[in-house]
Amino acid sequence: MQSETSHLERTKLCDLRPTQLTAGMAEVKEKQEQWKQLGRHERQRFLSEHWFPGVVGPQGLPYIVDHHHLALALWQSSVKHVRWVILADLAALEEEEFWMVMDHRDWVHPYNAKGERVAFSTIPSKITGLVDDPYRSLAEQVRIRGGYAKSDIAFAEFLWADFFRRRIPLGKRGAITQAVRSAALTLSALPAAKHLPGWSGIDRKNE
Repeated sequence: MQSETSHLERTKLCDLRPTQLTAGMAEVKEKQEQWKQLGRHERQRFLSEHWFPGVVGPQGLPYIVDHHHLALALWQSSVKHVRWVILADLAALEEEEFWMVMDHRDWVHPYNAKGERVAFSTIPSKITGLVDDPYRSLAEQVRIRGGYAKSDIAFAEFLWADFFRRRIPLGKRGAITQAVRSAALTLSALPAAKHLPGWSGIDRKNE
């Protein structure tokens, strides 16, 4: 994802602005737990090795285009600074043109927790403004269990989330039960999912 003009900077985590509206909060919680298990030196090494790709937007504001779940997990774990990889400087653009360019480059995902496309103006200005989309968590859990392969296609997990959203009802309060995961794993192997990134056609429900 890095470009020839990309460079690395240390920045305040709280200043980074999201380019999507939702996150799978179950995944955020898992990343928090993983962070808690690290010692001081392990945490320093982790932060030095995990960079947040982004762009400079209008008024010089920093936007990240990936790793939103990790950003939120680190923020909730009281991390103050992270490394930010600048892929492009779009500070000279007006707001409307900026979002058009971001959309064209697949650097923004303007969809709400119902999978509906919304105005760019509804994207929160802070990482802490992200809201839960349990289907995004389900998509991640299916991938981890081998339902599909990790893909370089932008927002691939959200495409899977919308696929499951249209076909599988969740439990009470959006709970992802074992039955829900099993149904999702079965669906992920069907020809109906063949168009989705990382599709393998292998049923992993019993693994």
